[in-house]
Formats: sequence, C-alpha cells, structure tokens
Amino acid sequence: MGKELELQRRVIEELDWEPSIDAAHVGVAVTGQNVVTLTGNVSSYAEKIAAERAAKRVTGVKAVANDLEVRPAFPSQRNDTELAKAALNALEWDIAVPHDKIKVRVSSGVVALEGEVNFQFQRSAAEEAVRRLIGVKAVTNLMTLKPTVSPADIKNRIEAALRRSAEIDAKNIQVETKDGGVVLRGKVRSWIEREEAERAAWAAPGVRNVDDELRVGA
Repeated sequence: MGKELELQRRVIEELDWEPSIDAAHVGVAVTGQNVVTLTGNVSSYAEKIAAERAAKRVTGVKAVANDLEVRPAFPSQRNDTELAKAALNALEWDIAVPHDKIKVRVSSGVVALEGEVNFQFQRSAAEEAVRRLIGVKAVTNLMTLKPTVSPADIKNRIEAALRRSAEIDAKNIQVETKDGGVVLRGKVRSWIEREEAERAAWAAPGVRNVDDELRVGA
C-alpha cells in the first residue's frame, strides 16, 4: 500500500506542476499494478489529454485510465455543424496538415477525422489542431497511412532511429515489420521511454500501424 500511496502522491504533484491543468478537480487512484486512474472533470478536451500525459511522465506508472469528463467552464454555443466548420478551418490553417485529404464528422461534440495521409506526423497534427477547439468533447482519429517503402526498409529505419535517441535504451527493444505494420517488443525503463520508442516507429515512412507490446519496468 505504501508504494501505491507514494506513486499517487507523485502523480498529484506532477498534475499540480503542469500549468495547463486545473488539478483541483482531478482525482488520482492507483492500483497494485501501478495503473493510474484519473477521475473528475476538466474544462476542455486538450486539458484532459494534458492530464493523461502528465500522469504518464511519472516514473513507475505502467498504464493510465483516463476517466476525466470534459465540462467547459463556459459551455460552447456551437452546434455540431458549427464545430465541423471550425475543425475544417483549423485543419486548413495548420501547415503540417494535408487538409484536402481529410474529412470531418461531428456528433454531439465528438470529432471524427477520416482520410489517408502519408506520414504519422500529419495524422497527429490534424488531431492536435482540432483538439484545442472550444466545444470539442473527444477526437476519434480514423485516418490511415499510405505505405511507401518495403517492410525491411521500415525495420532498418526504425532500429536506426531507436539507436540515435538519447531517451531510449535500444538494445532491449525488438522490432518486427510486416505489410506496413510494426510490432515493438521488449522492456523499457519508463512510460516516457515507451512513448518515445512508439513515436520513433511511427516516424518511419510507410508505417500504417504500431502494436506497442513494450513492458515498463526497472
């Protein structure tokens, strides 16, 4: 129980430290498997994601269940049609986003992004662009990636990227590739290292999906 309370304390401190989060309305619970559950409410979807990222930064956290509810301090007067127009404008203004390849659907404040892009950073940039909009309750990213290189080339590029990263102990990570899919196996020291390894895998051209089976441990 002592270790759980200590981990809970450190997660709460990290949430308090993060300026984009109003931690007063966020509850933190920790189970025996070092799984952190976030409850309560936040004023925006962007704040909900920021809280999850903050919890993942804490050493020892193996998983995060984000049960935070988005409750805007000043409820948006936008209906779904207006929110869809705002999302399209946000995508068009972001130079990293090929907006002409992306379709937007909105239902009850939940924004769904569809289409096919060439790189994962474009997929992520599109989600980031609409995540900050007032009235957004959640974002469903259904965009797919177009394969452009061979599985062997993808594997070589990812392994090279892992070795270059100062944040990753590459010798403990195994990379498997097939038909644009990547599987990461092995053990990493922290959740941040796990996310960095996954980010490196997504950065390779031609990657369509990443199955992150990395375990977090000492």
